Parts: sequence; C-alpha cells; structure tokens
Amino acid sequence: MKGEDQRLVRLTALCSDFPEIARELHGSHATFRVRGKPFVYFLDDHHGDGVVSFCWKAGPGENRQWVALDPTRYFLPAYIGPRGWAGLRLDRGRPDWKAVAGFARDSYRLVAPKSLIARLGPQP
Repeated sequence: MKGEDQRLVRLTALCSDFPEIARELHGSHATFRVRGKPFVYFLDDHHGDGVVSFCWKAGPGENRQWVALDPTRYFLPAYIGPRGWAGLRLDRGRPDWKAVAGFARDSYRLVAPKSLIARLGPQP
C-alpha cells in the first residue's frame, strides 16, 4: 500500500473489518466486494471528473436524500446512482470517517449473504 492515496488506505482498513471481502485495484480506483458483489467503490478522477469519492449501495431512496441534504458533498454516481448508489466526495474538506464506516457497513449489509451479516453482530 506504499504510495497509495491515504484515503484509499483508510477505506481499505475500514472495509477489512467485514467478513470475506476482497479489494480489487483498477488504476487509481478500487472495488470492495463480498462474494463477488461490489459494496463499496473508491473512485479517483472517474471518467475525468476530477473527483475523489467513496460510493456505497444505499437503501431505497436514501441516495437521493443524501444529495438533497448536502449536494456539495453527496452525489449520484454515474451509471450506478440510478440503481441506488450514493457518492460522498472525499476531496472536499476532511472526510467524516465515522460516517464513511457507517455507510460501508450499511452497504455491506445490503449486499452480503445473511450468513455473513450474522457474523457482524447486532446493528449499532
């Protein structure tokens, strides 16, 4: 992980707490999967947009609620936003890593099999 963006390093550490995750690097982007299904993305200048972001699978309608709450920080990611994903800009101010951890955990719970979700323990 030497030379990696420190935001990706931090996100990797957060996601590593979940059972059976795999991280795939694609240039400056990363996909975090559980049993082959993506639950978190780290995007850096995706399609030349100049944005560094964390994207997660949100509950029904939640992605639009986050954007309405603060459109300078939250957005609907290209291609996956219409399918319930939300994005949080990591390049605007100091990221709230506690919030990122919560979003990642919620996303994992939406994507992972029930047997793995049970290993997380009760929802905080």
